[in-house]
Amino acid sequence: MAREGSLEAPTRHPIDWKNPAFYDEEATFHEMERIFDICHGCRRCVSLCGSFPTLFDLVDEGPTGELDGVDKQDFWKVVDQCYLCDLCYLTKCPYVPPHEWNLDFPHTMLRAKAIKFKKGEVGAAEKFLASTDTHGSFAGIPIVVQAVNAINSTKPARALMESALGVDKDAWLPSLATHKFRSEAATSADFPVKAGEKTPGKVAIYATCYVNYNEPGIGHDLLKVLAHNEVPYVLVDKEKCCGMPKLELGDLESVDANKQVNIPVLDRYAREGYAILSAVPSCTLMFKQELPLMYPEDAAVQRVKAAMWDPFEYLMARKRDGLLKTEFTEPLGKVAYQVPCHGRVQNIGKKTEEMLKMIPDTQVHTHERCSGHAGTFGVKKATHQQSMKIGKPLFKKMAEHSAGGAPDVITSDCPLGGHHIAQGFEVNGLGAPEMQHPLTLVRRAYGLK
Repeated sequence: MAREGSLEAPTRHPIDWKNPAFYDEEATFHEMERIFDICHGCRRCVSLCGSFPTLFDLVDEGPTGELDGVDKQDFWKVVDQCYLCDLCYLTKCPYVPPHEWNLDFPHTMLRAKAIKFKKGEVGAAEKFLASTDTHGSFAGIPIVVQAVNAINSTKPARALMESALGVDKDAWLPSLATHKFRSEAATSADFPVKAGEKTPGKVAIYATCYVNYNEPGIGHDLLKVLAHNEVPYVLVDKEKCCGMPKLELGDLESVDANKQVNIPVLDRYAREGYAILSAVPSCTLMFKQELPLMYPEDAAVQRVKAAMWDPFEYLMARKRDGLLKTEFTEPLGKVAYQVPCHGRVQNIGKKTEEMLKMIPDTQVHTHERCSGHAGTFGVKKATHQQSMKIGKPLFKKMAEHSAGGAPDVITSDCPLGGHHIAQGFEVNGLGAPEMQHPLTLVRRAYGLK
């Protein structure tokens, strides 16, 4: 007799993406049917994203009220609503492995997305939106940066972009940086390497596309925090996109191409004893989870997985090693902090919250609900309004600080999610508190300029 849920920690099966059977559409539909029937009988995940309400509406509005009344081609409507946040797997579902029902909703959706991509059913506009290195190649070129940033902020130009690229004219878009982070990053002082029981004593920075091309200040603030704590650092010699935007499209060949560039470089730092830090949770998760599951037998991928850290995961481990400075000089007031989905599923705990709570005269109110941004999902015309709807309960909760009144600052480890939350505040008339990345807040709290 099957157990009602599992008491064991979730485990994950490798993604068998190189096997031709992975792309067997009939077999994939059979697995979706099996999983959807379990989900229909449980409905615990109904509040997470659009996939589950879409599925349950299809069932409830069908002729039988059961899954057998749903047209199989409508399964694609469920697939298109999944943005691979992974929360259903790691925070809600009681039937994930090692439970005998062996349910992995997000990776089944990934398999379906990969089939859709291989069939040529993903448009050129979606492919372009996921090509972050292509966008970023224009960063740092003054005339181009001015033109692109002007387009981003001009209503007629945004209307044309909506028509040509499917980017919602009202969605927040990041600006291109006038100077790339990698070209302007300060060189580390020659600090002695102080390894702790839990932490390597030197750091290699994987900049990420977003920090390098769009918001380099986050990277500069990370370097200032490391320097203040006398941790020597380097930037990795060469990097491409982590591959997460391509993964979300089901473009696994492009994920593989980026892996072939990134892993040999990052593996060298792992073998040399560096902690590798990435300041964007989705990028960190890509190296910690998705690539290791795609390449379970690749020793280099597994070494990079072991060496990859979220910045606050590293900093709080340094504190436990007695190697973190905790003398903060500037209070932050009332902080509303959102733990991003791809931070939660790393299973590292609330490390950012821990550090922010060490700052005197700072009141941190933490929220664990999805912002709804989810990468390109939050900017596409087809899904932007839905992303704002998904995030609305979070926006409203963050506007009511537990210390009373509105927050002084809103923050999220996911920079895209942070800006999405700020837009949610504006759209819903919830005020306009300052929005800052947690690394910027820590730099400020240390009194660093």
